[in-house]
Amino acid sequence: YEDVAYVTQNKLMVGTSTMMFSPNAVMSRAMLVTVLYRMNGSPSVAGMTAPFTDVPSGQWYTDAVIWAYNCGVVDGTSPTQFAPAQNVTREQMATMLARFYALSGITAAGSADGYADADAISAWAVNGVALCTARGLVQGDPQGRFRPQSDLTRAQIAAILSRMAE
Repeated sequence: YEDVAYVTQNKLMVGTSTMMFSPNAVMSRAMLVTVLYRMNGSPSVAGMTAPFTDVPSGQWYTDAVIWAYNCGVVDGTSPTQFAPAQNVTREQMATMLARFYALSGITAAGSADGYADADAISAWAVNGVALCTARGLVQGDPQGRFRPQSDLTRAQIAAILSRMAE
């Protein structure tokens, strides 16, 4: 509850309707990029472009994707696709957060080796998982697994964002 209150009061996340937050709904790639964009003050993207053919102009996430691409926070799922509606995985989230932190010059030494399924973490995500683990943003499940390809819920992202604020 406190985490959801934090993200809504700080206008980082909005409800899925006027009276619903939908904490157990999965988080899409567009949703997470939009949250990071808001955390960075929703800067102007005038003059910026992105190569993604699946990110049309005028969508609620368009400026966020353009900003995130130009700042190096995100890559696409291919050179021309961002996949905004695709559920964000735990390893994608960790990579985006690590790149977001890098905008401020924040790094952290750490390792992803402590997870029982560390060998399942994609090579491109290892540094992000290590940073998020070292900063205390993520933890393993009760079996000590990171579950890198698992989807994240809106409540889980709210908890991670609250930890980032600490």
